[in-house]
Amino acid sequence: MTERQLTYLDAIAEGLMVEMERDPDVLVIGNDVGGSFGGAFKVTKRVAEKFGDRRVRNMPMTELGFVGAANGMALMGLRPVIEVQFADFISTAFDSIVQYAATTHYRWGAAVPWVVRAPSDGGIRSGPFHSQNPEAWFVHTPGLKVVAPATPADAKGLLIAAIRDNNPVIYFESKPLYRSLKGPVSEGDAAVPIGVAAVALSGDDLTIVSYGSTVHDSLQAATELAREGIMVEIVDLRSLKPLDMDTVLTSVEKTGRALVVHAANRMTGVGAEVASRIGEEGFGFLDAPVRRLGGLDVPVPFSPPLEDAYRVGPADIVAAARDLMQW
Repeated sequence: MTERQLTYLDAIAEGLMVEMERDPDVLVIGNDVGGSFGGAFKVTKRVAEKFGDRRVRNMPMTELGFVGAANGMALMGLRPVIEVQFADFISTAFDSIVQYAATTHYRWGAAVPWVVRAPSDGGIRSGPFHSQNPEAWFVHTPGLKVVAPATPADAKGLLIAAIRDNNPVIYFESKPLYRSLKGPVSEGDAAVPIGVAAVALSGDDLTIVSYGSTVHDSLQAATELAREGIMVEIVDLRSLKPLDMDTVLTSVEKTGRALVVHAANRMTGVGAEVASRIGEEGFGFLDAPVRRLGGLDVPVPFSPPLEDAYRVGPADIVAAARDLMQW
């Protein structure tokens, strides 16, 4: 396949268009996704221009209502892709997602093939209502799949896989990466399987497990650590549920040390599950305690200096890695 350099945002849009061209049952719904507006971050602008109002449909400002409508659409054979303008607003649709979509197959064997696109993460000075990382709410829920791409290639490939999946999938896309990150993306059908982690960087001394924007913070930290002779291996989870612990444990067996990093609040985040599983299933590999880094357990501050203090950054990762290497 031919590869081009695309932004993270354009890769998402291309994934949508690939599936909408392939399958006439795929449509996009959400607040201001259609017409000339094209979504709060303009992800669907080109999609709306190409497919029109019939396939890219604006919805009233009621997430509970239009996610509930998507449940009905999916049960009738359509494959809706639902844009929630900010991941923070997904809480108003919690009942439709957790009580109904997630339990439908268990209750009566029906598929609910929808995707919720949830723009998450901070770093763009949007305050506490537009900067959250609520993925831990959903990995706790049986019946849902949850993905969080960190690269343009995975942004396209995981979205294609999510749309084709017969289960409801929450697709967390990282707002800070939309236009700041470019990378190679294959043309056409470039699906990435859900449930398979990737090794973003190979090393022998320390495993960093991450996903989303903090993969790039980890890569930046790894460059600094390499100057000190510490060779880091970075596992990008990509899929949070199902979770690929085989790749994580293979890496920890090689390095003997593990640091789990994510942007979401540290307490009971995805990192807690990963760290616990490493302790349970890979204890014999460890030469040091498993460490976790995450956001502070406070609402996301609006003030730029306070948000910088709230968020995990490369310097925090470097400091934690150095500490682990002392064991």
